[in-house]
Amino acid sequence: MLLVPAIDLRGGRCVRLVQGRFDAETVHADDPMMLLEQFVELGARHVHVVDLDAARSAAHDNRDAVARLAKARLATLQLGGGIRSRETAERWLALGIERVVVGSRAATDPSDVATWLRELGGTRIVLAFDVRIDTQGIPRLATHGWETQTQTSLWDAVELYAEDGLQHVLCTDVSRDGSLTGPNLDLYAEATRRFPRIAWQASGGVASSADLAALAATGVTAAISGRALLEGRLSHTEIEPYLRSA
Repeated sequence: MLLVPAIDLRGGRCVRLVQGRFDAETVHADDPMMLLEQFVELGARHVHVVDLDAARSAAHDNRDAVARLAKARLATLQLGGGIRSRETAERWLALGIERVVVGSRAATDPSDVATWLRELGGTRIVLAFDVRIDTQGIPRLATHGWETQTQTSLWDAVELYAEDGLQHVLCTDVSRDGSLTGPNLDLYAEATRRFPRIAWQASGGVASSADLAALAATGVTAAISGRALLEGRLSHTEIEPYLRSA
């Protein structure tokens, strides 16, 4: 399993939100390049970047900061936030982003996104499904910055793309995001059991090296970590084996 550090951008700065709440923001660095360099020095080869402004509104984004990170070519970058059209996806891929992450549109417009997958290739697109667990234990999709709760299950959403070349899924349990309460291991174990050919990326809740070991045991391909790394809760010795994983 690969540990992928996260850089969340808002107003050109590196921040962390708790459960996606913009009123629960902590600024960790004014210069995204500085944070990218720190992650690379730790041994990271892959970094997950989220443009929070673009995710919230098409009128605002951090494209200059993202383009600068991509141009540096210090690590392989995966970019999410504001990928609402094929044209946007293609532009970022052409600028050096390795994979683009499609979130709400994957849930609301599966026919369009399925076309992107077929035409751009499953290696270049990650579908991001954010979920809340209902009273019956079923993960239901939350969209549009987690403000809209749907009745669509994660399993039905993934199944829609089964014949379209889907290879990568990033799944976040909203209740665990930024909470440092541990990842939802049952969710990811079930995900890999149901769809073993998908490369699952787990996001939310990582607080310790024990969490990383437990996630690896579920069969996920990658774990996205923001707050735990930024706050120094994971030592270099603890994360080194996961940074070198393929």
